[in-house]
Amino acid sequence: MDAFYASIEQRDNPDLRGKAVAVGGSEKRGVVCAASYEARKFGVRSAMPGITAKRLCPHIIFVRPRFDAYKIVSQQIRDIFFEYTDLVEPLSLDEAYLDVTADIKGILSATLTANEICKRIKEVTGVTASAGISYNKFLAKMASDVNKPNGFKLITIQEAADFIEKMPIEKFYGVGQVTARKMKSMGINNGADLKQISLERLCNRFGKSGLFFYNIVRGIDERQVNPFQIRKSIGSEETFAEDLEQLEDLKLALDGVINDVHKRITKSENYGRTITLKIKKADFQTITRSKSVNNEIKTLAQVQFLAHELLNQVYPQLEKVRLLGVSFTNLSKEKIFAGVQLELDLEDLE
Repeated sequence: MDAFYASIEQRDNPDLRGKAVAVGGSEKRGVVCAASYEARKFGVRSAMPGITAKRLCPHIIFVRPRFDAYKIVSQQIRDIFFEYTDLVEPLSLDEAYLDVTADIKGILSATLTANEICKRIKEVTGVTASAGISYNKFLAKMASDVNKPNGFKLITIQEAADFIEKMPIEKFYGVGQVTARKMKSMGINNGADLKQISLERLCNRFGKSGLFFYNIVRGIDERQVNPFQIRKSIGSEETFAEDLEQLEDLKLALDGVINDVHKRITKSENYGRTITLKIKKADFQTITRSKSVNNEIKTLAQVQFLAHELLNQVYPQLEKVRLLGVSFTNLSKEKIFAGVQLELDLEDLE
């Protein structure tokens, strides 16, 4: 989807149309969840601090997120997908892989299918989508960003090598900011440079991700579209209106986050064995601490005890805190489905 959250806000509020919009907290305390294309022209991006967005785009309008509204539209879009294929792998509320090989509507072209789906989405939801079409997931993902907004791109087998070699390394799916910096320090600035690096050297530098990088730069990605989505973490976090400094204030605020995340794990009946505390300081430095236990963490008292224990460990390093978060991994339902997981594990790809 194109600037999904911001597009829905502009759809529902005519006063926001054509204007620079940031969905998130506020210009002082929040983080941008999504930015309209009018805001992106000024360099505003998701995950950017609100104060930075305001500096780049002084006339930007901040809107509080309405996740219930976004979920409704997301479900409408997903229903459209299933008119064309049963093989739908959601990545988030606003993105999914579709395998249309079966061509159940007899359209006879993946490009025409993508075009029809995008038109249906616009008709039903009033917001636009962009599509990438290719013979594997990596290239389809890369293609989907080429002609945004409201466009699509086809990458054929014949075009793949040239497309990949010209792509800046920071644009590669699976290459985050940290990995991009590491690659550039090795003289890797684009796909052509990456292609010159041996598998051995990539694995030595990037571990298990080295093979992934070696393959995708050659247009090789054998991952299947997997409709069985496995949730790997459940969490909650809160950004505070004012920075917190005292331990008792931090514990009180943390208890609110704990209550929220405990409701989520209880509702989903998906309990974890690893708890992680996330702390973001006033200077945006992020600190995380984790602890794993032998049994699933189920009760509110257990969550509170472990989260407070982690906070006590790190408190001497803290001054002003703007955000606290708690999340769970090593989930029980993830273990149940582990035997059918076909995906390459990309958790370490930032």
